[in-house]
Amino acid sequence: MNSLKFENLEYLINYPAGYEAGKRYPVVLFLHGAGTRGDDISILAGNPFMKLTRQYEEFSFITVAPHCKHGTWFDYFETLKHFAATVAAAAYTDPERFYLMGSSMGGYGTWQLAMSMPEYFAAIIPICGGGMYWNAGRLINVPVWAFHGEIDNVVCVDESKKMVDAINKKGGNAKLTLYPDTKHDSWTPTYNNKEVFEWLLSQRNENAKALVDQFSNSKIYG
Repeated sequence: MNSLKFENLEYLINYPAGYEAGKRYPVVLFLHGAGTRGDDISILAGNPFMKLTRQYEEFSFITVAPHCKHGTWFDYFETLKHFAATVAAAAYTDPERFYLMGSSMGGYGTWQLAMSMPEYFAAIIPICGGGMYWNAGRLINVPVWAFHGEIDNVVCVDESKKMVDAINKKGGNAKLTLYPDTKHDSWTPTYNNKEVFEWLLSQRNENAKALVDQFSNSKIYG
């Protein structure tokens, strides 16, 4: 696993077994939660996503994981957008299989980054996060699989419900898996579910051809 830097973001990149330079791979851009912040990027290597996916015998993705040292992803947001665009255009990235995934603070970041640049992502997986559901129409062409614990005591489960409902009411393709006896840690069962990654691989970026923005009337929306 290599540690690199992009502008004011440090990040880790993890290659699958048998990686070949010059070949294009499916790529997961992973946004960690608040518990992985700090000055030492080595804490990111110990994040549950990084640890659990390394245990899979076959994990065909390249993982690219930026590190939010302090504050939230919104403090790095412009850099994060530039970073996502750069990763999408990298020589190792299959542009039709570029995915976005994050939990908790990273779940919020996943929703917002996808709404800001939906044309880049073949699919997204936001876990125990939330977002500006009034703007979720921008994701009607991006497949979404969200996860949340029903008894989450940190981020209310309604945050995910509102986002998924808003997308589907606009005609999008979003689904939500709820864990009935789970509090905030809805990421561990999600990372341990191989079907999640199989679902990602089944999605290709043939979406986001027509963005939806119905909120430009200041008399109604301020």
